[in-house]
Amino acid sequence: MKLYWNMPAPLRPWYRQELTAYRTCWKEGNLPAAWRHLERVHILGQPYPLEHTAVHWRMLRFGLKTKNTREAIGQLPRLLVGGVKFWAGMIPVGNTGGANVPPLRPMPIPDDLQQIIRSANNH
Repeated sequence: MKLYWNMPAPLRPWYRQELTAYRTCWKEGNLPAAWRHLERVHILGQPYPLEHTAVHWRMLRFGLKTKNTREAIGQLPRLLVGGVKFWAGMIPVGNTGGANVPPLRPMPIPDDLQQIIRSANNH
């Protein structure tokens, strides 16, 4: 996997769209949908250190606000040492980033996100 510093401009609107959907679902009290959007943000931002760290910060806050101790505690090592995976070139493609999945487990990327990522990387 290639390492990137900056998210490609064509991908940024999709990343922001998922963040907006997360915030909307959160405000509406639809926590399961809010979490799904955070997972999608993680998939889109995973190869990019700034965006990747930002989503883990949001996941930590989600865990704290929902009093989900497991999630909050599970996000701490991801925030503290997640960058090591970037430097080592060990980004587990498709991983949704939550404490419910091992940090190094690759996962299938949803079809719509595959198309978005492919399109953004071809520009």
